[in-house]
Amino acid sequence: MGETTATASVSPRTLIRSDLVVLAASAVAVVLAGVTRFAPVGRVVPFVCSALAVTLLASLVGRSVEQLGDRFGPGATGALQSALGNLPELFIALFALRAGLVGVVRAALVGSILANLLLVLGMCFLVGGLKHGTQKLDSQRARQTSVLMVLSVGAMVIPSIAHYVHTPASQHERAFSLITSVVLVLLFLVILPASVRRGPGGQDAEALHQEAPRWPLWLAVALLTGAAVLAAFVSDWFVVALEPAMKAMGISEAFAGLVVVAIAGNAIENVVGIQMAAANRSEYAFSVVINSPLQIALVLAPLLVILSQVFGFATLTLVFSPMLIICLVTAVIITAFITADGESDWVEGAALIALYAVIATVFWWG
Repeated sequence: MGETTATASVSPRTLIRSDLVVLAASAVAVVLAGVTRFAPVGRVVPFVCSALAVTLLASLVGRSVEQLGDRFGPGATGALQSALGNLPELFIALFALRAGLVGVVRAALVGSILANLLLVLGMCFLVGGLKHGTQKLDSQRARQTSVLMVLSVGAMVIPSIAHYVHTPASQHERAFSLITSVVLVLLFLVILPASVRRGPGGQDAEALHQEAPRWPLWLAVALLTGAAVLAAFVSDWFVVALEPAMKAMGISEAFAGLVVVAIAGNAIENVVGIQMAAANRSEYAFSVVINSPLQIALVLAPLLVILSQVFGFATLTLVFSPMLIICLVTAVIITAFITADGESDWVEGAALIALYAVIATVFWWG
């Protein structure tokens, strides 16, 4: 009886005007991306349209995640959103490997971690801090996630270190990368139950201050899944348009992977994290943003190494350039240091964004 009453109370405003605008804009953008994929409209327009479609689909995913937050808690919501949010990036990378763009994929993997840890997290801290002052991150969750981030990235770069110091393992680069990838995936499976566990008593402090979800559960899950699947389709068009656009705009392969592909592939986290920080839901914002680079290190990068060999694409190994390694390790250590106290403010956000801008500039010339 109580459940029926609650459902009836939210049904008249299930989809408000802004929801309908996002739905309509996403549909139009996907259609435009599909049309420009095959129409003779130059080399840049298809690339821009496909990137715009992914971004608008990200906004739709953001709204769906907001409607799931109360039901599952920040840990489960962050894990679910990051898993679906990384689907476009997985498809983009697979299509790029099929096209032989190994350098773009390596740069995109590192760039995705950098974009989330520096740019997106920095924007969350900046927007949330300017609007609400110092925000809490749940210090225990922040410390645990930061430690896992440091450990997983540390394991991911060991094959690169072995390569550059010329250890005997460097003579078995493919096998070593494959073994490391399997270990990382197994680690993810071990920690997954803990990452989705709710807070004490099944309640989170932030949930007490949130309005009741407007969408029924089936609608939130359906739109979340549908948007992620459509984003995967658009990612194919994005990769097809990438090489011509790079040549037309004079963008290097390293910059394209590190910045352009990484930001486009992580558009969902960009939108969702900032929306949640602006709504003073900092714990959810942190969970969503930090889960994505953690899953890239533990799942996406290892999975691509395995699938590149299984499908016979251009072989991907976990050997990155020295500059990529230095930037990656620097970002992970700084992020762990900043979040260790369980608080965030706009000054820290501005500093993270500034560091990302410097790193992006380094790779502008290749």
